[in-house]
Amino acid sequence: MNLSDVLHLPLSTGVFYALPFLVALTVIVFIHELGHFLVARWCSVDVEAFSIGFGRELFGWYDRHGTRWKVAWIPLGGYVRFRGDANAASLPDAEALARAKQDPGNFHGKPVWQRAAVVVAGPIANFILAIAIFTGAFMIIGKPVLEPRVDEVLPGSAAEQAGIQKGDIIVSVDGSAIEDFSDLQRSVMTRAGDPLVVVLKRGGQPLSLTVVPKLHEEPDNFGGKVRIGLLGVKRDPMGPIRYEKMGPVKAYETGVERTWFIVHSTFSYLGKMFSGRESPDQLGGPISMAKAAGDAASMGFSQFVAVIAFLSVSIGLLNLFPIPMLDGGHLVYYAVEAVRGRPLGEAAQEWGFRIGFSLVIMLMVVGTWNDLMRVATVLFGG
Repeated sequence: MNLSDVLHLPLSTGVFYALPFLVALTVIVFIHELGHFLVARWCSVDVEAFSIGFGRELFGWYDRHGTRWKVAWIPLGGYVRFRGDANAASLPDAEALARAKQDPGNFHGKPVWQRAAVVVAGPIANFILAIAIFTGAFMIIGKPVLEPRVDEVLPGSAAEQAGIQKGDIIVSVDGSAIEDFSDLQRSVMTRAGDPLVVVLKRGGQPLSLTVVPKLHEEPDNFGGKVRIGLLGVKRDPMGPIRYEKMGPVKAYETGVERTWFIVHSTFSYLGKMFSGRESPDQLGGPISMAKAAGDAASMGFSQFVAVIAFLSVSIGLLNLFPIPMLDGGHLVYYAVEAVRGRPLGEAAQEWGFRIGFSLVIMLMVVGTWNDLMRVATVLFGG
């Protein structure tokens, strides 16, 4: 693709990616803010506004408790504003804070544990949404199962060096049972360079081998690169796939496991990035998320809701980072308050907010820059 091709791309191409992304983001943001809202109501906090989007209001209404429910014209987030908040980031209003203890509906006059519960409820709601989506999918559609049989061992691969052979059936990796070929892929993708104990069956007999997955770079769907650990084994993609529908309990357990895998993989990548073993160029921004949502929507409803589940976990986890302005930053403030017996001063909180805002902007800039570099690679090659 060259520049002249881009100039003649139809407007529908952008809409194709933007619309599913906005739908996914709206669902995720609504559930996140609903978590804050419900626990705030449970703690008898007066909620002044529940907004989907930022900026000027498009439309809205008041409920019987006086909360203004509204949709704003910038659909890239949302917020819940409590009584006593100075802004959408829930910083306390100085005047309201002075009389918070005498105002029963003031969020900032509530005990620390109640404020912490309100704040953490948003990310928890995101995790619950993901678990619910996975659980429903496993009950209604079923979990796709492809026998973890080795149909090909790549020359020079970690598997060949460890002695894995064609026809072997993988039973477990580092003690974790492998029931499906995708389980094998997930168990090694974040473990490049780590020695793993692989138990397999060969000719019906159990065999234990130690394998060290090799770091591998491969292009993603948008011109970037993804670094993963590989054993170097393949399964015939034309092999039989069966869908195993699960009962509610098993589907829930598998949904929790799938959600935890996303959390674990994220922390594994971040740990390696901060230790210098991974590059930050794998971080994505809104363009990557929009493309993921658009591609998933084109493959069907089940793939689209799976992307919603993945993004919901990612956004919930991001909000728990101990950065002032995010939910995790507020939790740090409350932890300090619990230890000191009094909250941080207004100036300290304001500076923390500014630093947090700068960090969030920096993350957004890095993600967007990576997106733009991938776009440039697709358009101009390189």
